[in-house]
Amino acid sequence: MPIGLRASHSAAAGRARESEPHVSLDTTATQAGTIDATRWPGVAKVPAGPIAALSAKVATSLLHRAAERLPLRLAYPDGSVIGAADPTLPTLVLHDPARLARRIGHTGLIGFGESYMAGEWTSDDLAGVLTAFATSVADLVPRTLQRMRPIALARQPRTQHNSRDQARRNIAEHYDLSNELFAEFLDETMTYSSALFDQLPATAQQLGDAQRRKIDRLLDCANVGPGSRVLEIGTGWGELCLRAAERGAHIRSVTLSTEQQRLATERVVAAGLSDRVDIDLCDYRDVEGRYDAVISIEMIEAVGYAFWPTYFKTLDTLVTPGGRVAIQAITMPHSRMLASRNTHTWIQKYIFPGGLLPSTEAILGLTERHTSLRTVDMFALGGHYAETLRLWRERFVERRNSLSALGFDDVFHRMWELYLAYSEAGFRSGYLDVYQWTFAPTGGRW
Repeated sequence: MPIGLRASHSAAAGRARESEPHVSLDTTATQAGTIDATRWPGVAKVPAGPIAALSAKVATSLLHRAAERLPLRLAYPDGSVIGAADPTLPTLVLHDPARLARRIGHTGLIGFGESYMAGEWTSDDLAGVLTAFATSVADLVPRTLQRMRPIALARQPRTQHNSRDQARRNIAEHYDLSNELFAEFLDETMTYSSALFDQLPATAQQLGDAQRRKIDRLLDCANVGPGSRVLEIGTGWGELCLRAAERGAHIRSVTLSTEQQRLATERVVAAGLSDRVDIDLCDYRDVEGRYDAVISIEMIEAVGYAFWPTYFKTLDTLVTPGGRVAIQAITMPHSRMLASRNTHTWIQKYIFPGGLLPSTEAILGLTERHTSLRTVDMFALGGHYAETLRLWRERFVERRNSLSALGFDDVFHRMWELYLAYSEAGFRSGYLDVYQWTFAPTGGRW
């Protein structure tokens, strides 16, 4: 069994075992085949009963409302189509509209995602359909129903709260799936964050250089050079460590992923840079010392809303008075962040347990209230992330047979294809953005 395969099975099963009250178990064959109810109970279960039937009617009405307002089409099994007449527009193909409606009526976007995982709907342009939805996400649901959001939607489970022990489990759910899995769709740098291309649109051949360009820009913003003492929070698979050490810096990198630590360490040893790089399995809250540069790429998204003040206070404490803090952070609109900070989403249930995207307003407010860190540079690269995700998704889909050989089943494949397309749509629509954000400690420390 390949390295990480056991982790992939246990992680998928662990996510799927969350309870779903008031639903009946249905393991009959779907468009995509029989669902393994032991491994994927949340996907095998379809809501039943009179309440589910009523909520399904509401969900169907909302789907039709979306098709009539957005540049997309709904195609039904009987050949009928709802929406624009233009056949070139992205089409959501409904294989089992009744099940899709019951899932959406029961758990909203979680049900929408689980229905795709079950093969109950597909699309000729998955990212296009999701981009159309993301462009008008705030207007699709009538205001009367939006006011019921805090009551109707599930709240985040307390079990995902990012205490030190739980944070390690949450990280393992995603990053310890399998190094081989990530190697199938990432470029040779094994960098799992937005690239920075020299031109858009981009090609797969440009991805490795674009990742190095992204890292080099962040290192430049943090003034990393010969002799710099650097702390990286969130190792990834080691590319930033390598590039910082090649500049003559001494870098300590911390991660909660045992798989990432293992491979990143191997890469450092192979590059002959072990004398300049230390990679530790350590929670960022337990790091001590002071560093000329503190760098953290797309780490805040996994921290959790309750721990954002702790995260920024820690960055502030660890940087020297004349140093720099440089982060790369994915952001969402402030109003949507406030609306979703306590709810449970499909991404949290199946992809990133315990995570939440901040807004730019939240980051500015947190640093101003809790730290001496002040912004000295902001650089947006949302369009570059849309292209990065497109390239990842295309390669992921191409490698379906390789992923199956690693032990990842069809439900997992559809889940990750949806995750990558969902994320791409967020950036392509402008609903999401990503910033390289540089801070300097100024004034007093609180």
